[in-house]
Amino acid sequence: MPPSAPPPPERPSELTPAAPAPAVAAPPPAEMPAPPPRPADLGSETALAIKVEAVDDTACRRRLEGLGAVVSPLPPIALGQCGAARPLLVSSLKGVALNPPATLVCPAAEALARWTTEVQVFAERDLGAPLAILGIGTSYLCRGQNHDPDAKLSEHAFANGVDVMGYGFTGRPAIAVGPAAKGTPEAAFQASAQAKACAFFRTVLGPGSDAAHANHLHLDERERSAGHRLCQ
Repeated sequence: MPPSAPPPPERPSELTPAAPAPAVAAPPPAEMPAPPPRPADLGSETALAIKVEAVDDTACRRRLEGLGAVVSPLPPIALGQCGAARPLLVSSLKGVALNPPATLVCPAAEALARWTTEVQVFAERDLGAPLAILGIGTSYLCRGQNHDPDAKLSEHAFANGVDVMGYGFTGRPAIAVGPAAKGTPEAAFQASAQAKACAFFRTVLGPGSDAAHANHLHLDERERSAGHRLCQ
């Protein structure tokens, strides 16, 4: 019989796999704090409404009276983000009727009254006829700029702007705001009226500024940084 094979050498102890370490349970996840409760009126018309304190416009109203303006106080206007705390209904300015009457806050009404006094001078100088009527398009109206519902709110939405569509006179035909033949009295009158508006209003847009204002003068008292004015 052949001799039996010698047994294999013992496996070194350092090569023997160590027993697996006992599994350690992961710590439970920390609880996330609950979000703060949603305000009950978030997204409601109340939340969107602008809370503006009524400014004391007593001195402004006195100046309007001295300028020969005929005005009537109106109830506060509040419609979502639109509104005016102390609006006025302006029906005439030193004998010049507003057709239809305009709903404006006092500073805008005062600017319109002072500008109208100057327009009267231009009417008599260039046309030889007194100004009798200002044709009004829009005064207060809750809408975006240029009637765009996605644009920021127009100053019309705060009764702080007015659109003048035309001029009526005593003893001569009315003039609609718009392009006029160069060299004519009508062109001179309109150019003077539009340019002078920049002395009283912070925003003046009219014929020559853009297509949206080709047939009227938009005048408003929007406040801008550093007193900047937009006059086109």
